[in-house]
Amino acid sequence: MKVLLFICGEGLGHTSRCLALGKEFLTARHEVYFGAYGYSKKLVEKTGYQVYEIPPEIKLVGESGIFDIKKSIKETLKNTSPSRFRKLLRLIEELKPDIVLSDGYYTGILAAQTKKTLVYFIGHQFNMVEFFQRQDFLMTVAGKLIKSFYNYIFRSVDGIIVPDFPPPYSVNRKNFNFKKSINNTIFFSGPLIRYKYSEVESKTLQRPNVLSTVGAFGYRATIFRNVLEAAKLDQSIYYTFISGPGIDPNQFSKIPENVEFTGFTENPFPYYKGSDLVITAGGHGTILESLSFGLPVLSFPDKKHIEQENNATVLEEEGYGKKMSYLAEPETILACIRGILEKEEYCKKTRRLRELAEELDGSATVRTFLEERLKEGLVK
Repeated sequence: MKVLLFICGEGLGHTSRCLALGKEFLTARHEVYFGAYGYSKKLVEKTGYQVYEIPPEIKLVGESGIFDIKKSIKETLKNTSPSRFRKLLRLIEELKPDIVLSDGYYTGILAAQTKKTLVYFIGHQFNMVEFFQRQDFLMTVAGKLIKSFYNYIFRSVDGIIVPDFPPPYSVNRKNFNFKKSINNTIFFSGPLIRYKYSEVESKTLQRPNVLSTVGAFGYRATIFRNVLEAAKLDQSIYYTFISGPGIDPNQFSKIPENVEFTGFTENPFPYYKGSDLVITAGGHGTILESLSFGLPVLSFPDKKHIEQENNATVLEEEGYGKKMSYLAEPETILACIRGILEKEEYCKKTRRLRELAEELDGSATVRTFLEERLKEGLVK
């Protein structure tokens, strides 16, 4: 196969799972190309894969831990123009892929359909209309238009790949809002993780170790400060902070001896394997990586970011971790950390998910699925 992967650059989860697929395709001697922008493009380049610059699409904006849907729409509209669409058409004409996989990148789907190329959508958020609830009149109208657009996308693609555990274990199950007519096009692959648990050599860390990993948004520094203060309250628990590319660790002073700052790393998996608990935002990618390595999660979802709040709610309901608030004081954070570390039930449940992730082998499952679909198309 010749595969072209389009990547949404908002949040590194899209990039990480596309890198997992790229690795699998190349190992199976398929031809792989990436289309990406911003930090996603840089990360793909650092990994050593061939990547083409594509126009930015969705732009997420927030402040003080609160997701701003209005500003996000305005910034996204700035990225829309016919010339940018023509750039995608030229790229598909040049590469002539057999299959286009679009991870949260909608314009790439339209371009592939224009060129009559087999196209699959990779995604974990299918209920975007929730973002527009309890808004003013214009935002409600915008929500209806956007819902019509993404429903068209879901109906028209050749298939939808959900990079999550199959039901009833799906972390993103509260973010489903499918019509019955497209249910037979939905394929749960299992988590798309760059490295299996069995492939990773553990980082040597003092235990118990809490891994704090926060994405690229600078406003999440609030979590860092509160977790840092929580670390000072109990020196018997150790912490490793992996900051996103928008966080400068040097801004934090008076670091206690039980805390280590690593800065940003492209490969957090040895840290996962050496840790006992993960503190993160509510992003689907990091949560799935953590659970696939058998780790309970304290999730701090961005306020008013419905998808993240839903993910965190499922974590708490299923006993995989706790849903946290940006307003949580250090003493509360420490109490939650202790509660999870001391209660074996959390670890039992997340260890089962680790075993399930290994059994599902998401990347290999997607590769096999697409190989079969392409063969069926050729036979027809």
